[in-house]
Amino acid sequence: MSLRPSRLLLAASAALLLGGCSLWAGRFGDLPTPPHVDLARYMGHWRIIANIPYFAEAGCQDSIESYALRPDGDIDNWFSCRKESLDAPLQRIAQARAVVVNHDSNAEWNVQFYKFLKIKYVVLAVDPDYRWAAIAHPSRQYGWVVARDPSLPDATYQHILALFAQQGYDTQRFVKVPQSPVALEPPPFK
Repeated sequence: MSLRPSRLLLAASAALLLGGCSLWAGRFGDLPTPPHVDLARYMGHWRIIANIPYFAEAGCQDSIESYALRPDGDIDNWFSCRKESLDAPLQRIAQARAVVVNHDSNAEWNVQFYKFLKIKYVVLAVDPDYRWAAIAHPSRQYGWVVARDPSLPDATYQHILALFAQQGYDTQRFVKVPQSPVALEPPPFK
């Protein structure tokens, strides 16, 4: 699939923005991770319940991050959302390839756009039943609360925000992403 020039610029800009400090850092910082993330259970579609807003996801509703294991052990990753309205068509906005860099925990990844831009991705926490996860970035300027369902109980959401706060995040920066209550399948990757 070829991306229109505006989408290519948006994806490249997002990768540069998110990867800025990690392009030079060479390590994932001091963020803790779960002892082990079962990649097979982690794969699939995750609703973005909340994030620290940045321009690449501006105007997105019904945001969905999707993962699929590749035969070579890497991970296909794509992002879908509806722009500006829950009634808008669901569209794939970006695609990437993730590489697990810590095989002991499987919780530290480099998400690669266009083979030369890498964004650090840290699974800060994952529910034992893989119903929700907290995704962090070493800069603490980006973060995502994701879930299998379109919403989380408030107590669970507050618990996840507290996990981010323990790692130095300003949790006031997290904003909930509008989600349709209807179960849906994002557009396929291939």
